[in-house]
Amino acid sequence: MPGQMRYPVSSMRDVAEEVLDKGLSAVLLFGIPKSKDDAASAAYDENGVVQQAVREIKKAVPEMVVITDVCACEYTSHGHCGIVGETRNGTDLLNDPSLDLMNRIATSHAEAGADIVAPSCMLDGMVGSIRTALDDRGFGETLIMSYSTKFASAFYGPFREAADSGFSFGDRTTYQIDPANRREAVLESELDVAEGADILMVKPAGLYLDILADIATLGLPVAGYQVSGEYAMIKAAAERGWIAERAAALESLTCLKRAGADLIITYFARDAAGWLVEEQ
Repeated sequence: MPGQMRYPVSSMRDVAEEVLDKGLSAVLLFGIPKSKDDAASAAYDENGVVQQAVREIKKAVPEMVVITDVCACEYTSHGHCGIVGETRNGTDLLNDPSLDLMNRIATSHAEAGADIVAPSCMLDGMVGSIRTALDDRGFGETLIMSYSTKFASAFYGPFREAADSGFSFGDRTTYQIDPANRREAVLESELDVAEGADILMVKPAGLYLDILADIATLGLPVAGYQVSGEYAMIKAAAERGWIAERAAALESLTCLKRAGADLIITYFARDAAGWLVEEQ
C-alpha cells in the first residue's frame, strides 16, 4: 500500500496533530498486538495498542474524533474475526461467544476514551449486544458505527497483509455478505438500525455504489469505506502512468459522496484534504 505505514503508539500525538492540521477531524484506529492467541486477549487489554493510542490522541488533540475498529482478526492466532470452534459445518466462527468478546473489546475502547466504536465482525446481534454492554458500563454516549453491510470481498488483501490479519484456514464467507446478494446486503443494515446503530457502513464502497444508495435511504448517517484494494489499484495504475492519480482518486471519492455517503473512510484522506484545499 504505497504511502501507508504502521505507526507506533509513541508517534500518535504527532500523527494526530499532523492530520488535524490537514483538516481531518476524525481517525479510525486498527491495532497490531505484540502477540496473538485464540482468544484475542490483547484486543481488550487496557494497555493494548489501540487503548494506548486512543489515550495518546485524546491527550494531544482532545477535539479529534477517535473511532476504533472492534474486531478480533488482527489479534487471533487463526486470523478470524472472533472465537472459533466446531460447528455442524466444521470449524467456523462461533457467534455468541464472539459477541461476548466484542463487548469486552468495545467497552475497553470506550474506557480509553474512544468517541465511536466500529464493530466490523458481521456477527448476528453485534450492535444490540455492544449497545447493552456500553450502556451497562456507563458509556451511553459512545456511538456505534456498524460495519453493517460488509461484503466477502476480494479487495481486502493489501490490508490483511499490512495488518497481519490473514486467516489460517477457510475464509469469511460464512459471516460476510455474498457480493451477489443485494437483498441480504440491505437487510443486514436494516437489522442494525433496529438494534440501535448510530452510523451504518458499506464496505467496500466503490464497487457497491448501488448498495450505498440503498442504505442511505434507511435514515441514519452512512459511511462509505474505500478499502485497501480499491486504493491500491489506483496507486498501482498511477505509478505505471496509466491514470492520473489525483483526478482518479478525487473522482472515486466524489462518486461515494454522490451515492449517499455522509462519511468517507479512505487511505487517500490526507492527500485528498490537501487537494481539495488547493482547488478552493
